[in-house]
Amino acid sequence: MLNLLGNTKTLCTGLSRRDLLQIGGLGTFGIGLQDVLGRTGHTTPGRVHGSKFGQAKSCILIYKYGSPPQHETFDPKPEAPVEVQGTFQAIPTNVPGVIIGEHLPKIATIMDRLTVVRSLSHPYPLHGTVYATTGIPDVDTKIEAQPRHKRQWPYLGSLVDYLEDQRHDGKRPDMPRNVAMPFPMGSKTELPPLAGPYGAMLGMRYDPVFTDFPYTGTGPSPEIGTNKIFNDPQQGIRPTERLQLSGAEADERTLARLGLRRSLLDQFDQARRALDHNERTSTYSLQQQMAFSLVTSGKMHTAIDYTREPSEVREAYGMTLFGQSCLAARRLIEAGTKFVTVFWDAYGLNAGSWDTHHNHFARLKDFLLPVFDQTFTALILDLEQRGLLDETLVLVLSEHGRTPEIDNKPRGAGRHHWSRAYSQVYAGGGMGRGQVIGRTDKSAGDVVENPISPKDILATALHLLGIDPERTFPDPEGRPMPLTGTGVFRPELLG
Repeated sequence: MLNLLGNTKTLCTGLSRRDLLQIGGLGTFGIGLQDVLGRTGHTTPGRVHGSKFGQAKSCILIYKYGSPPQHETFDPKPEAPVEVQGTFQAIPTNVPGVIIGEHLPKIATIMDRLTVVRSLSHPYPLHGTVYATTGIPDVDTKIEAQPRHKRQWPYLGSLVDYLEDQRHDGKRPDMPRNVAMPFPMGSKTELPPLAGPYGAMLGMRYDPVFTDFPYTGTGPSPEIGTNKIFNDPQQGIRPTERLQLSGAEADERTLARLGLRRSLLDQFDQARRALDHNERTSTYSLQQQMAFSLVTSGKMHTAIDYTREPSEVREAYGMTLFGQSCLAARRLIEAGTKFVTVFWDAYGLNAGSWDTHHNHFARLKDFLLPVFDQTFTALILDLEQRGLLDETLVLVLSEHGRTPEIDNKPRGAGRHHWSRAYSQVYAGGGMGRGQVIGRTDKSAGDVVENPISPKDILATALHLLGIDPERTFPDPEGRPMPLTGTGVFRPELLG
């Protein structure tokens, strides 16, 4: 991220070596070295066709790292033996004939607003966030932990930001178009962050603007098969604890600090000229303006400040980091942000989150499912009550599903990675209502009707956002690349 306060070791340009190395898209401004150098790109217009094109004016993407099980969520198999179905039961929803897992009772009451896909499928049972959220054609474990590798493809939110930038001829928006929260993905674990939510080939300019959350949770979450216990904030936070803009949490009323921030931006401008004085400055000037605007104006800070909401609204979402982040996402959408991502990320160990190899049933029953059930239901109903649901696409994504058969060897039992069949849920923005797409076999292990690729979900999301999925973006050599790789628009998702 940007080191706003700098240090005393400076280069001849006035920019410290450390500051130069720390320029990246994870900070407040979403700008980086590639942007200082002025990289730009282009797209090739494609055809516009199909129903509900452009109905969604914005998107909230919820990403559940580690991947939830299909059996205990949206594809229960009550007739299957216990080693498949497990100890949880299925319950009816408000859509006749549709059942879901018993620990999602609130979601059962809003099923008539949702589309569930039970037939997601792909060949990579790995934590491939890149594969789940970009058009990259294959999972490549060699570059999975290298967000800036030249072969990485841009994140869905970055594509939206890039194409909106093209449509508006580079005009600076009042609010950043691409925001991710509650903290940079992977930044609270023991291992380096994985690739995925970045501008990648498009350059760091199109990384999300990340928030941060520098607090621990209010109590320990159910253990994950190790001796280490973590107070996971996804389970509970204190009412006064707020999201912050990464690197911009210093008091904005302090003029001296504002002067330091302006000075550092000026240093970037000097460094850019020193690195390549022949480059045009228009692209970087835009980023400089946006950077200073984000710091000095209160609009972004106000939007992410969920403490401004009435207590009953906050309590409806749940006093957890996931709940309050989803509330902040709604506030950002209202303030004009186009694409907001809420990561339910691992905390502490790189394992964890929804990756239930151990203590599967306790983590689901006592932590994961109740928190998701409360918050997701509150988000959908809140958007609906405010008249925003029809124009706000809500996507819940993950890497894969979990194995059909339960492994009883780990403490608390477990389900492992499985990508041949899994489920996801979507709402709003033109998605169908009260429908279930696709069907799996009796163990929810294989798709028997209407297989759908995760790339198809991305293509359909772009269609609803008014972006032709057949358009392209430029790779670093300027060659046109398909936005979502092999993804195709799936009209059946629209009802």
